[in-house]
Amino acid sequence: MDNMASTSSHPASGPLTLPDDLTRAIQQAGYYPALVADVVLAALGGDEVVSHLVHQETTFDHDVVRRHITVLALTTSRLVIAHADDHTDGGPGQEDVATATTESVPLSAVRGVMVTHVVARPQDYQPGSLGREITLTLGWGAVSRIDLMPASCADPDCDADHGYEGSVASDDISLRISADAEGEVALQQALDFAQALSTSIGP
Repeated sequence: MDNMASTSSHPASGPLTLPDDLTRAIQQAGYYPALVADVVLAALGGDEVVSHLVHQETTFDHDVVRRHITVLALTTSRLVIAHADDHTDGGPGQEDVATATTESVPLSAVRGVMVTHVVARPQDYQPGSLGREITLTLGWGAVSRIDLMPASCADPDCDADHGYEGSVASDDISLRISADAEGEVALQQALDFAQALSTSIGP
């Protein structure tokens, strides 16, 4: 399914609704669009949407197919994240169940926007192409990990125990977007969203 990211604005008057392009993106993703749209609208609370990204993925858990959709909506002051998932065991007589969760993060709390470019055959890289796949990773401190490794010194003959050194990293959400799987437009839209968010959080 296509990801969608673009600059959009809220209607100047009338009932609160999502921007048309965000509504279309949710509908194209195809995962309970009415439910997802209402959840996102409630989380936005009338704020203007500056840019957005919709990402739908399907995973296979043994014999059960599970769907997941992520909606990222950037406003002038917040990053709104919405997730919706299947939670049906798939057994006989089980009715479909979906859960939808939203989170609102102040832009001042967004710690980083990381874009990893995957480039096949780098020896043939053409300037300006940037490859056909990215992983977009956003961090705002909700989930952190500590990467530890044995500390060492500059002396190659030293066998003393120098303890451990490491770093704290935050990767609250990570989305993989591939032009081969989702289309070149989807990849460009994800890059546009990453750029809009990076610009919004400032230095």
